[in-house]
Amino acid sequence: MTTVQDDEQIADVSETIAATRILPVVVLEDAASAPALAAALTAGGLRAIEVTFRTAAAADAIRAMSERPDLLVGAGTVLTPAQVDEAADAGARFVVSPGFSPAVVRHCQQRGLPVFPGAATATEIQMALDAGLTTVKFFPAEQLGGVKMIKALAAPFRSVRFIPTGGVNTGNLADYLALSAVLAVGGTWMVAPALLAAGQWDEVTRLTAAAVEASRPSA
Repeated sequence: MTTVQDDEQIADVSETIAATRILPVVVLEDAASAPALAAALTAGGLRAIEVTFRTAAAADAIRAMSERPDLLVGAGTVLTPAQVDEAADAGARFVVSPGFSPAVVRHCQQRGLPVFPGAATATEIQMALDAGLTTVKFFPAEQLGGVKMIKALAAPFRSVRFIPTGGVNTGNLADYLALSAVLAVGGTWMVAPALLAAGQWDEVTRLTAAAVEASRPSA
């Protein structure tokens, strides 16, 4: 087992996520749909995905999607060290959690997995910095004050990058991405449960492509 987190691996994961600046947050009920979903997202231009541990299908979905060399697959809603192991063993390349758990962060680092814990306050951001982390998930973004709150937190924490998630959509996407402190945004609109349940992969690709286009800096 790896016992020291690899800084180069962390940088590679962050760069891949930052390349398109959008991280789809997937709640998948049926792992059999994972290959089709992965194909739809990559066809739309995305190269990273967060598969949440909100369903029993998560590990199998991660395992299936991780077979694609053109897709960086991470595990989300990771709440315990045991889930870290499950995600890592399934092929997850990074971990996201909704809050800051010292046990989860420590175990990710022991396994050499980049981890983006949730941070909603200045105290939690300082905890992340103390743990050697410089990128956090800001969740739930809109409910916590959205763009204004990130601006306020970024002022004293200049080295920290944020991945705002929760309430981010096509209407406010540009406002978040205009902030230099934002690495990427987490979103669900292109992978809405109804689309996945109906197998509307063409629509997933269309929404993904539109999101990727909207995330690009204007000339």
